[in-house]
Amino acid sequence: MSQEAKTFPDNKAGAENRVQLSALLVIHNEEKRIRDCLKGVKFCDEIVVVLDRCTDGSKDIVLEYTDRIVEGGWPVEGDRRNVGNDACLGTWILEIDADERIPAELAVEIRETVERADADYYLIPVDNYIGDNLVRYGWGAQFGTASVSRLCRRGIKSWGLERVHPKLHWKEGAKRGVKLNHRLVHYVDDNISDMIRRFDSYSTARAKDLVDSGEIGTMPHNVRRIFSRFWRCFIGRKGYREGGYGFLIATFAALYPVVSHIKAKYESEQLKS
Repeated sequence: MSQEAKTFPDNKAGAENRVQLSALLVIHNEEKRIRDCLKGVKFCDEIVVVLDRCTDGSKDIVLEYTDRIVEGGWPVEGDRRNVGNDACLGTWILEIDADERIPAELAVEIRETVERADADYYLIPVDNYIGDNLVRYGWGAQFGTASVSRLCRRGIKSWGLERVHPKLHWKEGAKRGVKLNHRLVHYVDDNISDMIRRFDSYSTARAKDLVDSGEIGTMPHNVRRIFSRFWRCFIGRKGYREGGYGFLIATFAALYPVVSHIKAKYESEQLKS
């Protein structure tokens, strides 16, 4: 993508008379899921896609929808998201991942929100699916979220340099608006085995961050966190309403810090490689 381009694609009737909205996707080898995601953001004024070390057919599919592509390799999630945000031209940016979908009702609400915005960023509620099962309760504590800060003015936020779940840094004085009403659809896991693989991947990434920081914490501290985190997800966030799925979500959230700590302590040399 040419970084010199400063005008929007002329593919939206009347686009010059409204607030400009960019859709941003950051993907790695998502040829199986990216098309349905791209269809859902066609209401935006431009679509920017960051292709991170893609070796499959993702680029060919993306080119059917946009030529605003940034290619490269960014091992740290925050880096590639920041690159994508910098490439967007819109006054507002909507970030979405390949496993997420924007229903028509949400698209309308997003457009209406940016046209009458009285804040700098907005939370979008999320419907998380495990396979075909809607699992609405219990998410949180690094193992899923019930809402996301994905709609914001350009230049108002940046991502941290953590490998997984990078922290958000907001420009001083940034104002959060009222949470939107309609929900983003997130196909978070295919099944329980996929949940287990994600837990392993997340805890390994977190362990690498701990090793890099030189502050891996202590076993007693992380063991104590098991109980409070489980209670927060299973009881506080009503994970019990989801039966076995809610129990698993709470369990993974509870074990995440201590498993990350143990990996960092006993596998530090492997994690550095």
